[in-house]
Amino acid sequence: MVYLMWHEALLPLLWHHRGLGVAVVVSAARDGQYLADLAERLGYRTVRGSSHRGGVRALVGALRVLRDGGTVAFTPDGPRGPRRVLKPGFLAAAQKSGALVVPVHAAARWARRLGSWDRFLVPLPFARVRVAFGAPFAVAPGPDGLAEGAVVAAAALARTVQEAEWRSGAATVTG
Repeated sequence: MVYLMWHEALLPLLWHHRGLGVAVVVSAARDGQYLADLAERLGYRTVRGSSHRGGVRALVGALRVLRDGGTVAFTPDGPRGPRRVLKPGFLAAAQKSGALVVPVHAAARWARRLGSWDRFLVPLPFARVRVAFGAPFAVAPGPDGLAEGAVVAAAALARTVQEAEWRSGAATVTG
């Protein structure tokens, strides 16, 4: 399975899925090391690389995890943005491995938003965090499958963001 999430929701989603052995794709840049260290402390495996640096290495690493039956998490707008704009690397990984893509998003009732490009979400202590999962979808073969997958992924993430907002219909996680 491929988890697909916007970069802004990474922190609460890392906490929510901790200890499950999910592999996260993390930037190979120096600032990505902080995230890799945190993720590994929380029980994640890391695959280093991004659209800007080490993209082929990240794709090969993600495919290895997926073909071994593992789960990989991608932030398709990371590591530098623009915010909520898909980059296609996750589509290639899902298509080549046959893995299903599952959109996921988190929202917090009490949180700070950083002034970064992604408006990074930092839930405040004792905040309630809502995590929403979208319907899984597959990426069809060929270039048309990639193009259609991008459209489906963007729409699915938009729906999942709406579901995570503080209205009925999504699970609440306290943390």
